[in-house]
Amino acid sequence: MDDTEVIAALAALAQSTRLDTFRLLVAKEPDGVPAGELARLIEVPQNTMSAHLAILSRAKLIVGERRSRSIIYRANLDGFREVIVFLLKDCCGGRPGLCAPLIADLAPCCPPKEAAHG
Repeated sequence: MDDTEVIAALAALAQSTRLDTFRLLVAKEPDGVPAGELARLIEVPQNTMSAHLAILSRAKLIVGERRSRSIIYRANLDGFREVIVFLLKDCCGGRPGLCAPLIADLAPCCPPKEAAHG
């Protein structure tokens, strides 16, 4: 990942409809959402949603997969991870203690369930 790709990703997310769309797709992982349903959920016309999806796709933040007559969109979590890693690559000048709170906040939002005690 280079500066140009990160700038494209951040620019794609710097608009409220696209940010809402990306966050919705992250929440709907791994199933994804059909394009028409995205437009309905975000409350924008389908042609407007298509333009937003194209921008997010070019920024490598989402992927679309054709299923029959629909295109199912999913968040490209690997692409988003690359953006985050690029931004944090030199975190705090090599002083991990300074980055610990940030790293803790990036910990999985859905921790594994603890094994039932018998």
